[in-house]
Amino acid sequence: MLVLTRRIGESVLIGDDIEVTLLDIKGDSVRIGINAPRTTRIQRSEIVDAVSTENVAAVDAGADATAAILDALTQKRSAED
Repeated sequence: MLVLTRRIGESVLIGDDIEVTLLDIKGDSVRIGINAPRTTRIQRSEIVDAVSTENVAAVDAGADATAAILDALTQKRSAED
């Protein structure tokens, strides 16, 4: 990991077309501005992690729901016989 020190208003260039500028510092928070092409996806890592966790939970819930439906259908058929 590259670690840099920047002052308010100073920037870091990433490649040829992405510029990250330090906008403000308040306490333990830092505001940054990112200038990048519209085709570049910019996401907060905690959001990506949360979505990934929810997707895994949804897949697990889907398997449980499928098993519950199959079990209910089996019980219904057994009751009809």
